[in-house]
Amino acid sequence: MKAAKIISPGNLEICEVPMPKIKSDDEVLIKVKAAGICGSDIHIYHGTSPVATYPRVIGHEVVGEVVEVGTKATKLVVGDHVIMDPVIGCGECYPCSIGRPNVCSYLKVRGVHEDGGYQEYIVLPENGVHKISKDLSWEEAIMIEPFTIAAQIASRGEITERDTVFIMGAGPAGLCAAQVVKRIGAKCIISDLVDSRLELAQKIGVDMVINPSKEDVDKIIMDETNGLGVPVIIDAVCIPQTFEQAVKLAASAGRVILLGFTDTPSKIAQLEITKKELDVKGSRLHSNKFPEVIEWFNNREIDPKMLISNVYNFSDIMKAIEQVENNPIETYKVILKFD
Repeated sequence: MKAAKIISPGNLEICEVPMPKIKSDDEVLIKVKAAGICGSDIHIYHGTSPVATYPRVIGHEVVGEVVEVGTKATKLVVGDHVIMDPVIGCGECYPCSIGRPNVCSYLKVRGVHEDGGYQEYIVLPENGVHKISKDLSWEEAIMIEPFTIAAQIASRGEITERDTVFIMGAGPAGLCAAQVVKRIGAKCIISDLVDSRLELAQKIGVDMVINPSKEDVDKIIMDETNGLGVPVIIDAVCIPQTFEQAVKLAASAGRVILLGFTDTPSKIAQLEITKKELDVKGSRLHSNKFPEVIEWFNNREIDPKMLISNVYNFSDIMKAIEQVENNPIETYKVILKFD
């Protein structure tokens, strides 16, 4: 069978690899039907991921059909549609013991530390996949994983319908978060330098859009909140300047949620955090969010289709990567189809 493997940074090959086989009784064999391309996949390709190891079959957004089950796999049957959970926690460390396997002390992520789903078949433990509705198209189902990230952001921000939420950045992560914020019933403001992304945010249903290249973000936010600041700010731009601005614009008792992996220091004084008793939190991957998000999709409470910008055949993976790299403004979610 074929698999897309990054041999070393910048060197991706579609290789012939052996067909995987079930080795443990609790495993299932899955025929991969579709896989999404995420920004982290591009970082792994270029060697700019701080955590990836090589060689690596990438791909952590993966859906497919069960074609074989182990003798002790009791929750799935042949023909079921499933989505892969990329998070692998040890189950024993402190974070795992309090229900946060996404930051396990020994965390592994499929497609990053272990081989992922850019291959025609994959064997996974039954507890490493989640059953999804056959009413969802494969393209729609791919979007479940990005929305688990958004659900995690909302959870970390403790967002309620009483809140006003300011999302900095209307890229894929910011737009997924915006849909979740509106599903909760909170007021949502989003900013971006690209008008077309703000137009898409308006279609999603956000309450206000801001283009920082044309408007004074600080003034607008303070005017909108009567000078009090915003209860929840999600930094999906992930540069030191936006982190600093988020702390400045957050309301007293506010929550600042960070998504970035930059190691560039920010110039933030303790005063703003302590004076306003801010909660400054990171949000990474997800902690047991798949069942909740799958239910949203099954009930059509989330519309992922407008975030799908391009679909390519798996064999055209390099064209798909070039699409992401060469057209970042127009590109949201790119999906690889395996049929």
